Amino acid sequence: MSDSLERFQSELLRFVRSVYVGDERRVVYGEGAVGALLMLIGEAPGEQEALQGRPFVGRAGKNLEAFLALAGLSREALYITNAVKFRPTKLSASGRVTNRPPTREEIALMRPWLLREIALVRPRCIATLGNVPLQAVTGARQTVGEAHGTRVEAPDAPCPVFALYHPASLLYRRSLTPVYERDVAALVAFLRTL
Repeated sequence: MSDSLERFQSELLRFVRSVYVGDERRVVYGEGAVGALLMLIGEAPGEQEALQGRPFVGRAGKNLEAFLALAGLSREALYITNAVKFRPTKLSASGRVTNRPPTREEIALMRPWLLREIALVRPRCIATLGNVPLQAVTGARQTVGEAHGTRVEAPDAPCPVFALYHPASLLYRRSLTPVYERDVAALVAFLRTL
């Protein structure tokens, strides 16, 4: 890891602790290769990601592995991160701590950090995985349902941005599988032009 990414991580940790005083939020940093061909950006860490301190290692991570195999890519050749760097949680009716989508405030709070991380990593292309990262990177209110499988406008990004459904969406909507496979094929074809 580069010195600048290490500095970024320590500054991010201090920032999160200063905003959420007394709330021990586990910060989950991005990981992978600086200068990677592709940077994947998810929504936020889930339970397993927060426990292990790594992005995409839970159930959605298994779908991500299938995506990588489909695309002919290896995790080691990518940079993988999230738009929000800590696990957003809520209490279920049974009193259990569960995941929830990040709030607009959390996304806005983390957006400058995400843009800084992108600048430090210097990927050749970004794939946003779902609505939260799509909106965080583009700064627009478009949805992945409108933009999936295409290159999107992202004035603040230093490279092309491609929109994909989040791998976890396949856990809940199996009917998306052929759409997702076509979108990944379109991304791979686009990467070949870089």
